[in-house]
Amino acid sequence: MNLTHLDEKDRPKMVDVSDKDLTTRVAVASGIIEMSRDAFDAVVSEKTKKGPVIQTAVIAAIMGAKKTSDVIPMCHPLNLSGINCDIDELPELPGFRLTTTAKLTGKTGVEMEALTGTSIGLLTIYDMLKAIDKAMIIRDVQLESKSGGKSGDFIR
Repeated sequence: MNLTHLDEKDRPKMVDVSDKDLTTRVAVASGIIEMSRDAFDAVVSEKTKKGPVIQTAVIAAIMGAKKTSDVIPMCHPLNLSGINCDIDELPELPGFRLTTTAKLTGKTGVEMEALTGTSIGLLTIYDMLKAIDKAMIIRDVQLESKSGGKSGDFIR
């Protein structure tokens, strides 16, 4: 299998997408953050010293998706047409599942944008709660689905 980010001399390169067709592309990624009951309860009751954790994490996820090409070297700067972030309470853990959806009409996919948004959103939750619980675990950051493009659709 040839890796697309290496040239014929095995040097890193950004893939040339200029000959690809414009298609609508959507990617969904999710991840989980587990935490102590005290940290979870502080978020749910909105009694944290750093402000509204869920709302801040949503904004961070959107910003993270938009800045993906600034932090992942071979990602193309993209003109995203939509980014959505949902956070579900998981009281049985306790913790939260954060899901980011990225969308565009373009020549390259948005999987990395969805994954980066999810990661940044989860890291923001960690940052805002670390004074309560330094042992939080971020896990299962994964691509849930993608559609559009030459490689077709993927659903986990």
